[in-house]
Amino acid sequence: MRHRFPFYRNEDEETEINMTPMLDVVFIMLIFFIVTTSFVRETGVEVNRPLAESSATLPQNAILVAITDSNQIWIDRHRIDTRAVRRNIERLLAENPDSTVVIQADQSAPTGTLINVLDQAKLAGAKNIAVSSNQGRSS
Repeated sequence: MRHRFPFYRNEDEETEINMTPMLDVVFIMLIFFIVTTSFVRETGVEVNRPLAESSATLPQNAILVAITDSNQIWIDRHRIDTRAVRRNIERLLAENPDSTVVIQADQSAPTGTLINVLDQAKLAGAKNIAVSSNQGRSS
């Protein structure tokens, strides 16, 4: 006579691994990484910024505008015409009204373009405008 105990399994049953707890952990980790990731906006072009001893770090939620040495203006990785600077800054300020507009002008960029971008940023409604530089001693 064969006795059946509750902790013995029938040999006909298939053993399965329950994947639900592992999937729960993976999804929780995915959500954690998404929430803790900081997204950095870039202008889309590298500029050679001048040095300044009084440089300070600005907050992460800045609107970056780059002016190259060849007089090109870049915002959000797109080359922008001078006439479209105000419209683009207005659009970005609508998304985050407390943003600081940071102009990253190449040290060889024409001063007239820098002044024009500063003026367009003010006309767009930017309350805080800064010109970016590298920290260090200028010679």
